Amino acid sequence: MAQVEKRGGLLRKSSASKKPLKEKVVLMYDEIFMTEDPSKCSPRFWEELFLMKVNLEYLEGKLESLDGEELMKIKDNINCLFQHCIQALGEEHPIRVVNALQTLCALIRGVHQKNKSTSGFDIINMLMGFDKAELCMKNLMESLDSLLCAEGSESLKSLCLKLLLCLVTVTDNISQNTILEYVMINSIFEAILQILSHPPSRREHGYDAVVLLALLVNYRKYESVNPYIVKLSIVDDEATLNLFLFRQYKDKEEEHQSGFFSALTNMVSPTCYFCPAQECKRTNEAILLALYEAVHLNRNFITVLAQSHPEMGLVTTPVSPAPTTPATPLGTTPPSSDVISSVELPLDADVQTSNLLITFLKYSSIVMQDTKDEHRLHSGKLCLIILTCIAEDQYANAFLHDDNMNFRVNLHRMPMRHRKKAADKNLPCRPLVCAVLDLMVEFIVTHMMKEFPMDLYVRCIQVVHKLLCYQKKCRVRLHYTWRELWSALINLLKFLMSNETVLLAKHNIFTLALMIVNLFNMFITYGDTFLPTPSSYDELYYEIIRMHQSFDNLYSMVLRLSTNAGQWKEAASKVTHALVNIRAIINHFNPKIESYAAVNHISQLSEEQVLEVVRANYDTLTLKLQDGLDQYERYSEQHKEAAFFKELVRSISTNVRRNLAFHTLSQEVLLKEFSTIS
Repeated sequence: MAQVEKRGGLLRKSSASKKPLKEKVVLMYDEIFMTEDPSKCSPRFWEELFLMKVNLEYLEGKLESLDGEELMKIKDNINCLFQHCIQALGEEHPIRVVNALQTLCALIRGVHQKNKSTSGFDIINMLMGFDKAELCMKNLMESLDSLLCAEGSESLKSLCLKLLLCLVTVTDNISQNTILEYVMINSIFEAILQILSHPPSRREHGYDAVVLLALLVNYRKYESVNPYIVKLSIVDDEATLNLFLFRQYKDKEEEHQSGFFSALTNMVSPTCYFCPAQECKRTNEAILLALYEAVHLNRNFITVLAQSHPEMGLVTTPVSPAPTTPATPLGTTPPSSDVISSVELPLDADVQTSNLLITFLKYSSIVMQDTKDEHRLHSGKLCLIILTCIAEDQYANAFLHDDNMNFRVNLHRMPMRHRKKAADKNLPCRPLVCAVLDLMVEFIVTHMMKEFPMDLYVRCIQVVHKLLCYQKKCRVRLHYTWRELWSALINLLKFLMSNETVLLAKHNIFTLALMIVNLFNMFITYGDTFLPTPSSYDELYYEIIRMHQSFDNLYSMVLRLSTNAGQWKEAASKVTHALVNIRAIINHFNPKIESYAAVNHISQLSEEQVLEVVRANYDTLTLKLQDGLDQYERYSEQHKEAAFFKELVRSISTNVRRNLAFHTLSQEVLLKEFSTIS
């Protein structure tokens, strides 16, 4: 018997003597692409169509092959196909529903793809017709909502999410996608929340659901009231989280936890998309964006960041259960296995505690290492923006600085020749703010390079400043190795000076220099309110005196530029004024130290001898009061970051669209799943 080969909608016998035969569904598509109503001669046409296995490739290709004028001629038939797809979503037999969903995906993609090169028609009119669009989209969204919330097939839910992702991402700029107005009017927020609240659904569809929500939140967010923003900002399931989050990890069960927050806690965990593994080679901007939106829009989410659970449970939790149907049957591939593998072992045999914020800090320590790649740069920036929002939040700061809540946080440190990697077992148990400061110090010392990430450095220093403002305001005396921060800041100043010409060609380095100098001014002016001991204050003065040459060189550089009539005059002059107290300290103590050395015939003083001189001469030191050191401008997305987020969402949308692969859900899998359904 001759072997039958299927290709491009053709059923072709291997014998060359026979004409190729088209499969029935392709013949039916061809009828739709005629100007006549296909149901005129065949009353059961639409009923039969949705029993046929969809040929997505042929249908999309046919739509793309027509020019704008040809497409307009068959508009009525396309409208009719679209409407019958929506009607089929209410059918009892799941095969019809699946075929309708896949057909809708092909229609939406095909028509939009055609519109990229032809501007002769409106998408909504071509798909539905202006007069029926509102009712069509209302029925479509209600059907999708019902399918997502029903206790039915996981494959159907997956297809619904793929269709919605297809609908959202057909344009590069989602805010130009006019169909989304109907998705705003007919909100599916509660359906998404239900998927994320139900553990089995979350395991199967959590990634797609979170990505979908992150994209919907960004639709015209600066231009109009977005209902998804409003609803996300008032979600509050803290009671559920407080009751069940700890038990979930202790018992290694998920049935106790519900809600959007708990879903993100699971989504952004070592067992899922933010694994702090050194092997991580890519970032996940979509999940990072969702985390940002939750932190930025909803204060209640800050409490979720702080929820503690035993880390031991995370080690034995499987990375991914084996589903009976494909977890991502139609694309939007979640992060590759290198992102979700290699879960870290506990630091010792005792049960350690962890939380979402610790996981995020570990993830950030990997992402922020390599900023040469554009996606890593975007992700590093987003991590720092999230930390900025956290550093401004009163509750988050109270948790970060709580001396009764101590954690070991194993941040990834970039291998460097001049330092040894600290052994994991030596990690101290400290308030979580220490890990945040460690992360900032790590970034400072590892990114002094030719392609200088100026923007990230500014954000990094801002995070440190906001944490210091909280410590000063609340008189929190943090036991932290402040010398590491001071040393990193001084080395950064030295780098700016030694690369002045190259850096000034691209950046206003005086903005960053001023921020660094003012951090030192914060310690000088207010250090007695937040440094842990009087000796810490002495060490600050010792470090300034020891590195006086760097501050002297900085003063010479900014004085030179502030006295010239160049473009940097004003910026350099601000740094000159900010250095007044640092220079007063140097000019006051250096002669006394030299005198002490001469009187005692010592060529090189020890640190303790220098500190002795410092302590003895505080009384005669005069400093100027500087205003505004403990003030900062609060984070504002709309006014400062709108361009960044528009570009980020465009990148995510493009990536999601590229990864949507509808053909990967085979009919065989569906038939097997629905074999028991009559």
